[in-house]
Amino acid sequence: MRFEGTSNYVATDDLKVAVNAAVKLRRPLLVKGEPGTGKTVLAHEIAGAIGAPLIEWHIKSTTRAIQGLYEYDAVARLRDGQLGDERVHDIANYIKRGKLWDAFTSPELPVLLIDEIDKADIEFPNDLLQELDRMEFHVYETGETVRAAERPVVVITSNNEKELPDAFLRRCFFHYISFPDRETMERIVDVHFPGIQKILVSRALDIFYEVRDVPGLKKKPSTSELLDWLKLLLHEDLPLDVLQNRDPTKAIPPLHGALLKNEQDVMLFERLAFMARRNG
Repeated sequence: MRFEGTSNYVATDDLKVAVNAAVKLRRPLLVKGEPGTGKTVLAHEIAGAIGAPLIEWHIKSTTRAIQGLYEYDAVARLRDGQLGDERVHDIANYIKRGKLWDAFTSPELPVLLIDEIDKADIEFPNDLLQELDRMEFHVYETGETVRAAERPVVVITSNNEKELPDAFLRRCFFHYISFPDRETMERIVDVHFPGIQKILVSRALDIFYEVRDVPGLKKKPSTSELLDWLKLLLHEDLPLDVLQNRDPTKAIPPLHGALLKNEQDVMLFERLAFMARRNG
């Protein structure tokens, strides 16, 4: 069971090594990188490549670790008791399984995605240490222990919004997805736009990397934003010379809303265009 990338996902050699090492060790694979570099999609592609079901747990700022195990709905049980419902005699009727429970009891070896773990409270990773280490947990309300017959493949993503605890990091195999170089980016574009004009891709990548290199940019455009931009360029059927012969006094690229995502960056490019006109 080895991951070699897929027809829909361009994986670098170091990423393949990281995935296969984590699968071999059955350690959670902690993946960091800029937003839009394919961290979440990686879990989908791993599941597809090894023929495993994917269980997704998308983390929010309000998510608690216990929700990944189970939740006990005491309010519903109280309400049913007041109504004389026979279900109240079995507390298991009010236990809602979490994503870890689903992963531990899956009939097939699953891939469990814990997406954007850094969005949660700082204690969230610590609260999952024992469960991820032992691959089991106790349900106090029913007295049962939920135990994984085989350790699932766990992929954890982080955008580096918060530092993760050392004790948590020790239990993971870590990989940072570097931003793709030009050659890798061309391969990614080929996957999403087979048959696209090479000269269009070349000029679009020139502009894209120029935008990313502008000093003071608050949010650099990502891979996913490049793909959106190319899709728009193709849809609008803009003449190639719009990119090839772009006026340097107009610093903002065409359809820039796909690349620049906040007003500060748009204003930065407008100032650069103004300075270019004044100096030209």
